[in-house]
Amino acid sequence: MYHQGNRDLQDAFGSRALADRLQQVTRHEAFTPADAAFIAAQSFFFLATADREGRPDCSFKGGPPGFAQVTAPDELIFPDYDGNGMFKSLGNIVANPHVGLLFIAMGEKPARIRVNGVAQVLTGDPRMADMPGAQLLVRVTPTDIFPNCPRYIPDLSAGAASSYTPAEGEAPLEPAWKTFPVFADVVPPRRR
Repeated sequence: MYHQGNRDLQDAFGSRALADRLQQVTRHEAFTPADAAFIAAQSFFFLATADREGRPDCSFKGGPPGFAQVTAPDELIFPDYDGNGMFKSLGNIVANPHVGLLFIAMGEKPARIRVNGVAQVLTGDPRMADMPGAQLLVRVTPTDIFPNCPRYIPDLSAGAASSYTPAEGEAPLEPAWKTFPVFADVVPPRRR
């Protein structure tokens, strides 16, 4: 899950042990029922792709809740709808199938989950018949699934920044998870 660039920064900030613990405790390779329910409840996600040379692209994907769905512990699918015809994301998948998906729930109970995996663009998949407007189907086989700390997610309905957002002259608010016994012994001191 980590490459040398990740490790160099983890070492510089003293967070390698925390990163390893997060990987051990939260990362998984198969979707759980809770993952599937969270993903099905979302009406959008962000899709990161890269072309054959590694040049990145990030796009917004939206639809009715449930348009992205976990269909098996090792499969997530979502429809491709008519767009601007550039096919930046799906063209990248054809050239380089490695993807990252970020699902975010905003509001009273912010949450997010990251899915990294390998994608395929499918044509004529019979499941598209149950997806109004689908012109293609994208299938993702996960390699890394993990929740991500939601502390900086704003409350859009209230028009308010997260209470964790740093502010001049205020002590930063620490998230509760840093005190959980499973993590507390490996949380490094905060750096300014």
